Amino acid sequence: MDNLPKDPIMLLSVVNTNLRDFYGSLDAFCQDKGISKEELVAKLNSVGYEYNEERNQFI
Repeated sequence: MDNLPKDPIMLLSVVNTNLRDFYGSLDAFCQDKGISKEELVAKLNSVGYEYNEERNQFI
């Protein structure tokens, strides 16, 4: 996750924007970026956001 923001709120913004504009799923985003889905989900869960598969965003 070195190429993504360290701040969880900035990370949230970048991830949700990418999911909305370029990726049909969190799995596709993580695979393309070469990052751990579990690590990403854990970091955003730590600030109160959970991935909603139906909406394809963290809410």
